[in-house]
Amino acid sequence: MKILIIEDEQALMESMLAYFTGEGNICEHASNFAAASEKIELYNYDCILLDLGLPDGEGLQLLSRLKKLHKRDGVLIISARHSLDDRLAGLDLGADDYLVKPFHLSELKARVSAIVRRKNFDGDHVITFNEIKVDVSAMKVSVADNPVILTKKEYELLIYLLSNKNKVVSKNAIAEHLWGDEMDLSNDFDFIYTHIKNLKKKLSEAGAKDYLRSIYGIGYKFGEL
Repeated sequence: MKILIIEDEQALMESMLAYFTGEGNICEHASNFAAASEKIELYNYDCILLDLGLPDGEGLQLLSRLKKLHKRDGVLIISARHSLDDRLAGLDLGADDYLVKPFHLSELKARVSAIVRRKNFDGDHVITFNEIKVDVSAMKVSVADNPVILTKKEYELLIYLLSNKNKVVSKNAIAEHLWGDEMDLSNDFDFIYTHIKNLKKKLSEAGAKDYLRSIYGIGYKFGEL
């Protein structure tokens, strides 16, 4: 998953960053309204963890900005505010969930995972595309019940392609999703081609049809032939 943490409390931000990064996710952070606003305008995320009380602005304004930009990023509000009005205001503006501080990181992870499943796969724990099946809870992939052993990046690539099936995704979008916005997005995408090639090979060897097509000069498309 690609996660943006918007939190001005340094200790909490570092704790969440270490936790989700340790789980193998791509994590970025912003500690103020200005930095957060720039990131949500430039990049896309699977889930945004949003603190409402920022030193230079109001978190609810960021929600309004996301709505105006027609972004589909999942949003989980994390706030010390207990009032029902704040909860309702956040949910009315498009937030997917609301978690009151303090909280356990394990609960935060469960809430984030549920939001991402709901956004991308209608809440299903098991994603099925013809003969390909992915158990997202166990992070297991199979083709017609034949297990497929993927690396972390290959697995994330497959999930990203499945969540965008039948759409053309650019090489830039793939690179940003798998490695974050701090990587050098040069014209050399050999590393993406390597992961694509390895993923295709492993799925094919397990008995899957070739659903992945290269779109010249743009990127790739995963879907029905």
